Amino acid sequence: MAYRDLVRGWHEGVLAVDKGDWESALKIFSSIEEPSARICFNIGCVHLLTGNLEGAVQAFDQTVTKDNRLAVGFFQRGFVCLQLDKYEEALYDSRMALTLLRYNPFIDYKQLGLRHMLYAWEVLYNIAAAQCRLGQWQEAKVTLENAIIQRPEGRTMSLDLALKRIQEHLFLDPMQIPPGEFFRPRKKEVEQLDSKDFLGKPKVISSVIPNDEYIGFEPLRPQTKGFYKPSVDAVQDCDSGYYRVLGHYYPKDSEEVALKASSLVFVLTKDTDGWATVIHNGQKLCVPTSLLEPVHAPKADKWKIDNGIPLPPDKVPPSRPHLKQKDKQQPGSTEGEGINADDANSQTNFMQVPLFPKEASFTVDGAILLKVHCSYTIAVQVSEALSLSDLRSLLKEKFCQDAEHGKLSYRHSSSGELIAVSGEEDLGKMWQQVMDGKLTLWCQGPDSCSDRPVLYQMVAEYKYIAEGPEDLEFNEGDTLDILAEVNEDWLEGRCNGKIGIFPKCFAVRARMDPAQP
Repeated sequence: MAYRDLVRGWHEGVLAVDKGDWESALKIFSSIEEPSARICFNIGCVHLLTGNLEGAVQAFDQTVTKDNRLAVGFFQRGFVCLQLDKYEEALYDSRMALTLLRYNPFIDYKQLGLRHMLYAWEVLYNIAAAQCRLGQWQEAKVTLENAIIQRPEGRTMSLDLALKRIQEHLFLDPMQIPPGEFFRPRKKEVEQLDSKDFLGKPKVISSVIPNDEYIGFEPLRPQTKGFYKPSVDAVQDCDSGYYRVLGHYYPKDSEEVALKASSLVFVLTKDTDGWATVIHNGQKLCVPTSLLEPVHAPKADKWKIDNGIPLPPDKVPPSRPHLKQKDKQQPGSTEGEGINADDANSQTNFMQVPLFPKEASFTVDGAILLKVHCSYTIAVQVSEALSLSDLRSLLKEKFCQDAEHGKLSYRHSSSGELIAVSGEEDLGKMWQQVMDGKLTLWCQGPDSCSDRPVLYQMVAEYKYIAEGPEDLEFNEGDTLDILAEVNEDWLEGRCNGKIGIFPKCFAVRARMDPAQP
């Protein structure tokens, strides 16, 4: 049900209540689809006014079901339960209302549309009334004493009399919301039920584009070559259309020709006085109808540029030309890194560097694609005949001076451990780990963070692929040395000879060995 319809029915029901027409009010409130808790509360209050206690209980049941935080709903249902001799239920509802007060002295329901304030002492009074019915006189006395503590100044005498009645083992009459008080819709929402026309009726205006038949308002239509025909509803006049001027037309008090003979104009309207409103070259003119002759809409002329509204080009634009790597190097690349595939054979054997800092897309027969992780990552093509000194010279050229003396290591294919390369023998074992012509090498400089203290270690639960040069890439199961905590979500760590940052959620704290001190 639309909220506007709900507010309208709500307002009509309240008006019927104000008139004392209970039957109409119940009919209107009950006709609302999916009523809110406040509508159900109003239905229960109307049933109370008509004396239908069972109907009131059912309505208040729906109220607290739809809104289990509405204290006044529990308060009213507790009152009805006392009338129906359901003392246990009444005591429960009154205590729920007191709980929902949350130690506040009162709740003002004016903002929700109910002109009533539910006080804590009123709820305590009804709790004492229920306890009296259950024969709990001592508990009722203590509850009423608490109500006297929270009582306002004007209620002193009435509560004292109630305490005296309890001491004499006399029942208390329960309290309820004053009859005639209901949840009412907001005044602004009621005022907005009837729509108001602030702008008035829209007027259709004609187009002043040269050679354009489109006037008025209509949905967009697919473009076709040449002139465009407006829909029948968009045409203001049955005589609208294209006309040819039979002779030169000179406006009054002017010697200049406004319209030359054989000119095409578009007639918007024809008046009974013998004049027509036309459009020509973007201007609106009044021309005698005797000079106009109806013609068919002109056909498109592909050789005429301004014939109708210009259309998009039919040809597909050429594709972007490939950059010649010989002329342009990749930004940020060092000298010698911009060698293209055409010059591959003319370069020194197995010393070619790819154009981008990713894996090369081509290899030379007998070469090994070596991927090196240092301060950043590059891929180079080398040969197994390359010595350790030549390899370090290559790293010095590609990275920096420190890479020449850095610690080299590779991952063993079977154990997965990082093995250091310190001599020619280790280098030979490294070449044996080549798979599919590819090998990954880690270079850790002497000024790296190896001397930084390790806070603790973590184990990678998931594989993390670096999204930037500052990220630390690792696989599932790798051990990570935590060097610093960047923030709550990111850590700085070291893995496989590389240092970077990674999300904390990708790894878990490694368990400490019990034997380890």
